[in-house]
Amino acid sequence: MRYRYGRWGGGADPLAPPVDLRAAVDELGREVMEGASPASALRELLRRGVDGTRGLDDLTSRLWQRRASIQRRHRLDGTLTEVKQLLDKAVEAERRTLFPDPSDDARFREAQLDALPPGTAAAVQELSSYDWRSAEAREAFEQIRDLLGRELLDQRFQGMKEALSNVDTEDVRRIQRMLRDLNSLLEAHASGSPDTPRLFDDFMRKHGEFFPEKPRNVDELIDALAARSAAAQRMMNSMTDAQRAELSALSQQAFGGIGSQLSTLDSLLQQLRPGEDWTSSARFRGQDPLGLGEGAQAMADLAELDALAEQLSQSYPGARLEDIDLEALERQLGESASVDARRLAELEKALRSQNIVERAPDGSLKLTPKALRRLGETALRGVVDQLRSSQGSRETTSAGAAGELIGSTRPWQFGDTEPWDVPRTLRNSVLRSGKLSLDVVDLEVSETEHRTRAAVALCVDTSWSMVQDGRWVPMKRTALALYHLVRTRFRTDALQLVTFGRYAEAVDIGQLTALEGVWEQGTNLHHALLLAGRHVRRHPDAQPVVLVVTDGEPTAHLEPEGDAEFNYPPLPRTLTKTLNEVDALARLGATISVFKLGDDPRLAAFVDIVARRGGGRVVSADEEGLGAAVVSDYLRSRRRRR
Repeated sequence: MRYRYGRWGGGADPLAPPVDLRAAVDELGREVMEGASPASALRELLRRGVDGTRGLDDLTSRLWQRRASIQRRHRLDGTLTEVKQLLDKAVEAERRTLFPDPSDDARFREAQLDALPPGTAAAVQELSSYDWRSAEAREAFEQIRDLLGRELLDQRFQGMKEALSNVDTEDVRRIQRMLRDLNSLLEAHASGSPDTPRLFDDFMRKHGEFFPEKPRNVDELIDALAARSAAAQRMMNSMTDAQRAELSALSQQAFGGIGSQLSTLDSLLQQLRPGEDWTSSARFRGQDPLGLGEGAQAMADLAELDALAEQLSQSYPGARLEDIDLEALERQLGESASVDARRLAELEKALRSQNIVERAPDGSLKLTPKALRRLGETALRGVVDQLRSSQGSRETTSAGAAGELIGSTRPWQFGDTEPWDVPRTLRNSVLRSGKLSLDVVDLEVSETEHRTRAAVALCVDTSWSMVQDGRWVPMKRTALALYHLVRTRFRTDALQLVTFGRYAEAVDIGQLTALEGVWEQGTNLHHALLLAGRHVRRHPDAQPVVLVVTDGEPTAHLEPEGDAEFNYPPLPRTLTKTLNEVDALARLGATISVFKLGDDPRLAAFVDIVARRGGGRVVSADEEGLGAAVVSDYLRSRRRRR
């Protein structure tokens, strides 16, 4: 058997790699953590594109470049110029024939030619009844009528000019019958005649050769004709008044008198499709002349480019990348552009279908728990890398030290000290090789849990200074890493996330990830420690651990009636109420570790007091090392308890 291989032409490349959802989720998460909403983060991702795929901004820029190129390169007087050239050729050939003739008739004819009006259309009309002596001149003048007829038809019926390269009498009759029947069909449709379907079938049976689009009903026929006719009208709108007047007069000289039939057709189409753009215009300032058909196509291209730009902007309600007309995009920008748009659409669809983003009850987009797990995994991996490089610690890869089995297993990794799960290890060997032949890939270890559990409150400062000084994203990344570590490795621990600015609030990881930085004054650590105390009291059987991330001393406290009082420098009352909560947590057995960001000496003095009274410690961390510091302290507290 012989096989032949060629270029794939059946749509998307079946061997193309799938879209990289992991990279897309990481990018989405970065945007969200910087304060963007999930919807705007998704738009930003699609605008910029992903590795190997150009984004919507790049495609839109190329559309505008092509649009500008069309207008800069062309002008719309191609048909007028060609008619004038043919007219000059006919007159010159006639003069050459008349010059050697000494008769009075020859002199009279020369006088007629000398007295021709200066306008091209007027001169053509004047010569329409002239009896040419020169065969060459007669042929050139007939070419004017043929050219005008073909150009006018090409304006309304794409590709007609090439189909009628040689116009004979029978062709003219066929076109006249087609236009007459077409106008009758449209008039019947406009009047609401019930015979329209039958008239349409009869029309297509007689004249279907003129419509390669193969419309299935009269509405599809009208849509195709109206789009082309509107482009022709926009072309006329784009000409000067003098050029429009010339073409209007010349159209009456087209072969078979089809100009009047086409005018009737245009009127009917405007009546049937008033929503088409019949009034706009464009400025053409190039040197390459376009004929009527080419000019109409240029206007159609401009309209198509505008429509594609709107689709790529995704600025209308309910916008989806699946709305993009890939065939039109390929016509305008080439195959690579349609491939990029298709991949972006697949990415958007995959993010929605694979439960990465979801619609909230209020209609907004939000990241799903699956996406948050992915972000937490990425954040924790970064923390692990920092811990390994700085301390050589492997705490985050272990589900627990020697303790109680929790019933789950996982593949063995280098350095694991947990006991082997023998039944699963043997089962893996048999499934892999069909016999008991152990290999390192077969090993599974039993996960264990610490015998003590912790109630952990992570209190993070969300005052404006955290945003202003570039600590916003590191703070969120730290929370994500700790949350993922607790949820995957220390499942019995109870973690509470508390944000504090002017007020404090207990939030879930989704709220914290999507939290936007807002301008507000106040660092209400007092309120945050109150909420941390409530969390600790809800878990009396757990070891309490409080972690505080802040870049400023307390400047606000909560009054009994629930109002927050702010003052800078801090009031003694604010500091006293905050330290009272520190003492209350210490009485519950909690350790309070403070992660100090920045070099404020007043903050340093205050957190030293907190650490001494709260039985914890102070860690001076920079933005890059914050996550590693918090996770390391959390793990240290677990080792100390063990």
